[in-house]
Amino acid sequence: MVIRQFDDCPEFLAGDQTILRELLRPAQGSVDARYSLAQGRLDPGATSKRHVLAASEVYYFLAGEGRMHVGGESAAVRKGTVVAVPPGAEQWLENTGAGALEFLCIVDPAWTPDCERILK
Repeated sequence: MVIRQFDDCPEFLAGDQTILRELLRPAQGSVDARYSLAQGRLDPGATSKRHVLAASEVYYFLAGEGRMHVGGESAAVRKGTVVAVPPGAEQWLENTGAGALEFLCIVDPAWTPDCERILK
C-alpha cells in the first residue's frame, strides 16, 4: 500500500504555468504504476500555456469555473467535470471564475518532462 499526504507534496509552477502538486509518480518511486497523478490549480483570471503531451490525460475538476481547450474544441468546466485529452492534442485551460480552478490530473503513461512540449 502507498499512502501520500497532500501537504507532503510541495507545490511548484509547472511549465504550462499551472500550480501543481505531484501526488503519485513512478519516477519519484512513490508508486509502481503506468500513470501519474497530480493536483492542479489555476488562479482567477489565469490561463495556462498551450501545450501538447505525448501521453493521454484525464482532468477531473474539483472546484471553480473555467474553459478547457483541446484541439479545435473548447467547453466550460466546473466541479464534477471530467475531460479526456488524447495524446498529441494541443490543450490549454483558462480560469473564468472568481475563485481558484482546481483539478486532479491523471497522465498515462506517467508524465515525464520529455513527454510535454510547451507551445508559443
